[in-house]
Amino acid sequence: MPKWKRLLNEAAHAAKAAREIAEKADREGREMSGDEKAEFDRHFATAQQKKSESDAAKADQDVINQAKALAEELGMPDAASGDLQEQVDGDGGTRARAKSLGLQVVESQAFKDAIGTFPDGRVPEKARFQTAPIAIKNALLTGGSSTSGGAFVTPDQSGIVEMLGRRTLAIRDVISVRRTTSDAVEYVRQTAHTNNAAPVPEATTAAAPTATANTTTGAVTFANAAGGGYKPEGSWAFERDTATVKTIAEWVPATKRALADVAALQGLIDDELRADLAEEEEDQMVSGNGTGENLEGILSVSGTQAQSFSVDIFATVRKALTKVRTVGRAVPNGIGLNPVDVETVDLARTNEGGANTGPYFGGGPFFAGPRTLWGYPIIESEAIPAGTGVVADWRKAVLWDREQATVTMTDSHADFFIRNLVAVLGEERVAFAVTRPSAFVLADLTA
Repeated sequence: MPKWKRLLNEAAHAAKAAREIAEKADREGREMSGDEKAEFDRHFATAQQKKSESDAAKADQDVINQAKALAEELGMPDAASGDLQEQVDGDGGTRARAKSLGLQVVESQAFKDAIGTFPDGRVPEKARFQTAPIAIKNALLTGGSSTSGGAFVTPDQSGIVEMLGRRTLAIRDVISVRRTTSDAVEYVRQTAHTNNAAPVPEATTAAAPTATANTTTGAVTFANAAGGGYKPEGSWAFERDTATVKTIAEWVPATKRALADVAALQGLIDDELRADLAEEEEDQMVSGNGTGENLEGILSVSGTQAQSFSVDIFATVRKALTKVRTVGRAVPNGIGLNPVDVETVDLARTNEGGANTGPYFGGGPFFAGPRTLWGYPIIESEAIPAGTGVVADWRKAVLWDREQATVTMTDSHADFFIRNLVAVLGEERVAFAVTRPSAFVLADLTA
């Protein structure tokens, strides 16, 4: 039985099995169960596959029949045509084999001599055309050649698109994030606080105290204040500050055909644009210089504290923690470090048995818990320069989202409309401020 008929019978058998499952459920007046549906889908898929293979085999058989007829007409050896039948019955590259056979015939000298007897290369309808026997090379079909069996090899599309990779973002997760509907955000910051609270005795005289103002400091003192039971006055000062909303944006060109033909492309562009915006946002929150459309980042804002290097990275960070509490009047909740400095912390060892050859200060290579330093979590960010540590109460930095990251497309750019191009734009609008700069200590981690 020819291969294509065998495959067609297998397709019919699978289709019958699928039909019987569906008819059984229909007779019983119910939907197919989960197992029945899975079995139905399996038989149906098999029927489709076998039918497709049968059609391909039938087409191959037709090519072989034409090649055999040509071989017989031109006096070719029977072995060649038999060879072809073995190819179609097996799994060889039948079409490539038949085409290769035809080229050998028409390019042979015997064929050229026979056709050369006709001036215009046309053989009249009633003319006799015959060639001497044509020797056919028994060409080996190979899977690696694009002109042999390899022509039928179809690459398997995995659907995997491996991007270059992204750095891990951490700053937005530890600061305060709020929303705004305006282009500017005002906030009030306390700039001074004098605590004059003190115990006050009971008044012993009805006379009012005499006030005297210090012309240099502005402080007011009172004569016989104790005798009058006078309460001391404190001093607070405030200022109003404004954080302006800034735009972070990026766009890339793409063809309409690419977006239409590659289903995953638009999603990839969306994800990559949003990731680019998020990376720039983190850089701006840390290092933005505050000029033009740049945010004023933590490293640029005035009023932060500084801690110089002391002994080693551990002692330096510990001193910075003290400054956050005693000067910044805040409770530190994280230590921001560059990955290079995190590596220094992780690899630090004691001097037992020699310099840096003893046990690790930290948990060592098999420690599975979160990284901490002096009991505070380490915030690892590439936005922080190597050699600088940011020890802070990170809640005293605020990011206001005016417009969260969006991605839009348009052909209304330059000549994109007539070139079937679109501009894919990613954009976000945010404001950022360090509401208490003294709660941030910038530590120099290098000797």
